[in-house]
Amino acid sequence: QAQVAESGGGLVQAGGSLRLSCRASGLAVEDYHMGWFRQAPGKEREPVSCISASGVNTWYSKSVKGRFTISRDTAENTVYLQMNGLNPDDTAMYYCAAERGAYCATSYLSYAHRGQGTQVTVSS
Repeated sequence: QAQVAESGGGLVQAGGSLRLSCRASGLAVEDYHMGWFRQAPGKEREPVSCISASGVNTWYSKSVKGRFTISRDTAENTVYLQMNGLNPDDTAMYYCAAERGAYCATSYLSYAHRGQGTQVTVSS
């Protein structure tokens, strides 16, 4: 059964960094577009970043561009989200997802395989 599982969340002070991991099983990350989403309390889930199946193309939301970096390690079958310059607005549950569409979709529901999430809390 194909699954993705997030890890690496935690509590960090403003200005700090975290690296989230998304380990896939039952699917190969190089065959899927891999996306990161987040949902803060009382807010809708929003797309954060995506890396295409080819690994060539990446996408970032305006709110994280320049601070977050998505990457992958095909040998580890894992996708990473390096988050630098964190601020309290980044506090959310972060989700990883995988889909095989034509491009990185920004709709969470487009992704066939979705993880349970990892909590990121940034204190001021």
